[in-house]
Formats: sequence, structure tokens, C-alpha cells
Amino acid sequence: MTLNQRWLARSRAAVWHPCTQMKQHETLALVPIARGQGPWLYDFDGRRYLDAVSSWWVNLFGHAHPAIGTAIGSQLAELEHAMLAGFTHRPVIELSERLAALAPGKLGHCFYGSDGASAVEIALKMSVHYWRNRGLPGKNGFVSVENAYHGETLGALSVTDVALFRDAYAPLLRRNIVAPSPDARLAAPGTSARDHALAAASSLEAILAECHATTAALILEPLVQGAAGMAMHDPAYLARARELCTRHDVHLIADEIMTGFGRTGTMFACEQAGIAPDLLCLSKGITGGYLPLSVVLTTDEIYAAFYDDDVARAFLHSHSYTGNALACRAALAVLDLFRDQDVIAHNRDRAGRLTALAQPLAAHPKVRNFRQLGMIWAFDIDSGRTDFSRWCFAQALDRELLLRPIGKTVYWMPPYVLDDDEMALLAERTLEIVACA
Repeated sequence: MTLNQRWLARSRAAVWHPCTQMKQHETLALVPIARGQGPWLYDFDGRRYLDAVSSWWVNLFGHAHPAIGTAIGSQLAELEHAMLAGFTHRPVIELSERLAALAPGKLGHCFYGSDGASAVEIALKMSVHYWRNRGLPGKNGFVSVENAYHGETLGALSVTDVALFRDAYAPLLRRNIVAPSPDARLAAPGTSARDHALAAASSLEAILAECHATTAALILEPLVQGAAGMAMHDPAYLARARELCTRHDVHLIADEIMTGFGRTGTMFACEQAGIAPDLLCLSKGITGGYLPLSVVLTTDEIYAAFYDDDVARAFLHSHSYTGNALACRAALAVLDLFRDQDVIAHNRDRAGRLTALAQPLAAHPKVRNFRQLGMIWAFDIDSGRTDFSRWCFAQALDRELLLRPIGKTVYWMPPYVLDDDEMALLAERTLEIVACA
């Protein structure tokens, strides 16, 4: 029995894996990972896999990055954790100051969680409680976007429009309003992505005109809806959504859990529409994949609505590891890398090179809707395979790639450290898979 097989047997017996039908692993082997280095993961038998999805979009600078690891090690010698209720510490203060300086608009107050769904829960609760504190308790509903994904805790799932995740838990969820998607793939023939986005915004306008009195917030994924199959839309939709939320006194929640930290080509996707949300949700790449952390940034106005002698008017959301010192120190190291290595500019050059290498793939007759934004590439596959996602995942592993298709959408969201040879390998071997689909 190989080392892989030994660890695989132990994992099957003890670990219930996320977002997984465990029975499928009777025929599709789990991959036991021993270590990572740069964009590569290595199993216990020494086989390597190019992590083309940044391990669920979190490892922005690859695995075992020395700067992030060193920062965490240094923090371990000072303070690993202190509760943030009644206490504070240097890493959380410095991180909050730097995030506020980087974020669009004037989002000067940071409230911390552990993961993306937690950030969404915080933002939803904060919005509803704000309106309650303002004497408008009836403003407690939400508008989300068709095919949206915001997480799988109950509040986040209530504004998620993916039946596979929602249906089993429908009795536990609130009903919210779903607005049409600006996804450019849904545009009618001859209609531009911008015109389709503006048409979707017109539908949103009608919804908010009718329901604003009972609506706390609109929540959306700026520029890219991830779980919808990397559905990309024109920034005009965001600009219009901001105008409508301001007009109708509705909060705008920007879920930049996936799109933040340079993934769309700017530090935050909202920048490309020239807008600032009322609440900004961040997670995933914030620590470079090292430790769980999320944060919601919000405005002075929202913060002030909770500032009172009455404890019941305070925002009483919490968990034990809020603002963990180690995670905050990792996030500071990530921000240092962005600053010191001019990552956004280098990514533009890197994205251009990978897009050029992908042109034979984009031209393949089985590929539909090849699209790219920043460090995200996606395309839809015309294949009769009903098990395409599982099949493609297995084919990729055989070719030293980690790909995780969403239905029949294949995407790349690689770490920001690929060299030319690794980009060529990714493009060439993905093309091999498509040719067999």
C-alpha cells in the first residue's frame, strides 16, 4: 500500500468533506496532499498538481510563501490570540487602518469574522439592525441577484440563488426578492454586454421602486458571479445599482469575497464602476490562504447608528476568534506583498501572456463564451457528458492540473506567481482535456 493509499483510507473513515457527495469517492479517489510550494501541490507519492484554482480561490501567492510564513511565525512569538471583546491588539488595528485606506469610498470601520459566509451574515444583520435602530424595523428584507452565491449559512443561503444548495434547507430560509442577472452570456443576440447589464438594472429599478420600504439591502457579487459559472457582467450594472440604492434608501452590500484583492484586475471590483458600497464583505485571499479570516467594512453613518448608551442598540454579533492576531498578521503580510511587489501591475502583464497562450483553447469548436477579467479565465464546454465536471476533474489530475469545473464551465483562477512555463503547461493541458470532452 502506497503512502497515498494509506492516507486516503484514513481520510475516508474519518473526514466528511465539504460540497461533496461522499459516495462518488468510491470511484473518484480523493487526493491526499502532503505539501505545497508556489503554485504546486504534492501528494504523498510525490506526484504534483498545478493549483489552477488557488485552492478555492484563496492562495493568492501560492503555497508556502516565505514572507507570509515568516510573518505568522513572528506573530506566534508575541501573541497568538486575544478576544476582541474588551481588548484590542496591534495586528487588528493596523489591518483595519490599511483596509480602510485601500477600500473604495469612506469605509472606515471593520468588523471581523472567520469566513466568507460569516461576513455575509454580519452584513445582512448589520443592515437590518441599522434600520431598526433608525426606527424602521419594517426594512428587513433583501434583494439579491439571479444565480447569486453568498454562502451556505442560513442568512447567506437565503440570498443565494443556487437550487442545489438551497432546496434541502428551504424550510429554514427567508424568502427574498431575486432580481434578473446582468450575466453577459444571457444577452439576446445582437445585444451588447453593457446594454444587457442596463436592462437588468432597469428591472432592479422597478423592484426597488415597489419594495424599498421593506428592503434593507441589495447584495451582489461585483463584476463576476462565481458559482453561477464565472458569470461576468459590465460595470454599468454596478454604477446603476449604486444610484438606485441611494435613491431608494437601501444599503448596497458588495460581496467581494471572491473578487477582492486583485482578482478582477483592480484591488476591488467596485473600483471598475467607480462606486463604493455601504458594506463591503472580504475574505478568501485576505490571508493568502493561510488562516481563516473575513471582514465587513462599513461607513461612519452605519457605525453611528449603533453608538449608544443602550446595549440593545449595539451590534451584538461575535465569535471566539474574531480578529485573530495570527490571521490579521497574515493579512498584513499579504498587503505588504501587494504594495512592495506592485502586484496589480504585474498581474496585468501576466494576464495578457496567459490570455495569449489560451487563444487556441478559445478557438476550439467545443468552447463557448471564452471570457477573461483580471486573473479569472472561464469558458463553457459544449459536451454531451452528463458527468462532465467529475470527468474533467479526473482528466486534469492525470495531467498534473487541479481544475474544479462548475457544471460545464471550466475556469482558471491561479495564484499570482505562475511563470511562463507554468502558464504554457496550464493552457496546453487544458486544451488536451477539451479536445477529449
